[in-house]
Amino acid sequence: MISSVGLPTCMEGMMYPVPFASPKQVVELSKLAEDLGYHSVWGNDHMTTQKYVRDAFPVPPNFWEPLITYAYTAPQTSRLVFGTGILVLPMRRDIVVAAKQLATLDHFSQGRLIVSVGVGAYREEFNALLPGFKANRGEMMEEAVQALRVLFTERNASWSGKYYQFKDVEMFPKPLQEPFPIYFGGNNINATIRSAKYGQGWMPAGMPASQIRERVELLHEVAAKHGRDGSKLDVAPQLICYIGKTHEEAVKRFEQSQMYHHLVSLKASTLKDQAGADMVKTNLIGSAEEVIQKVKGLEEAGVKHLCGTYFCANSVSELKDQMQIFANQVMPHIA
Repeated sequence: MISSVGLPTCMEGMMYPVPFASPKQVVELSKLAEDLGYHSVWGNDHMTTQKYVRDAFPVPPNFWEPLITYAYTAPQTSRLVFGTGILVLPMRRDIVVAAKQLATLDHFSQGRLIVSVGVGAYREEFNALLPGFKANRGEMMEEAVQALRVLFTERNASWSGKYYQFKDVEMFPKPLQEPFPIYFGGNNINATIRSAKYGQGWMPAGMPASQIRERVELLHEVAAKHGRDGSKLDVAPQLICYIGKTHEEAVKRFEQSQMYHHLVSLKASTLKDQAGADMVKTNLIGSAEEVIQKVKGLEEAGVKHLCGTYFCANSVSELKDQMQIFANQVMPHIA
């Protein structure tokens, strides 16, 4: 089982207090992840503050743009992979510029980049950034990924679609990795289908193992219909983690955390299919022994990668402690 950790690029006010991590501390967390043996760090992508965060905090959070963050951080590490979990592709309207940024970062990081894309959890962000803009964000994202593939593979790339158009673009260099790894993030069944058809991985969030098992079967079925080997696709859920000395201690800390409130805020959007689920049972909350058993259950369901695991923490030092505990007490038993 591959273990990765969430990097707080855009999580102040959402999963962590305001303020939380400075640029220096984001780099420190990346270096620590590498030293502890994590495969990768995963940061998310927001442009403006969500309403529930504004209501909860008197000052706005700091949101760090993930691609620029990685361009600065990657040279200060040697092995660590950097993933976007997720990049809200429909908000990046110029797909040629996005392709150029991704290909450049792939080279400058020496092929240590994975991009998971999604439609975005908060419609209010789109209303703020693109007033009056109307689109089926799922269709737009799917078209964007297809357009990226054309730009990444063809010498003279052209595309004429519903949302994106370009003609005779000679975009070089192509990404260093072939194929360039694109995952689809989301719990909606369409995210699973898009992963099977176009991606190298699928990244759900907070999804129970029983549902993941059903979706993995669908992932393999759809992949086979499109001439692809579903067993080669990464199944990489994002989960919340807190390891306590006892189950009760871990649950109490989780329910006091900003992460708990964040999950509640998503019940109307990306987690609506899990609105009645037990968040403690689904996520990696408990003693080290409990977490190990939960991970083994996920592995039996078809999970290959604990991707961008977010640890409950009120400070960077507490986050570092949880990363250390997981690395020492859990990772040796699930490798």
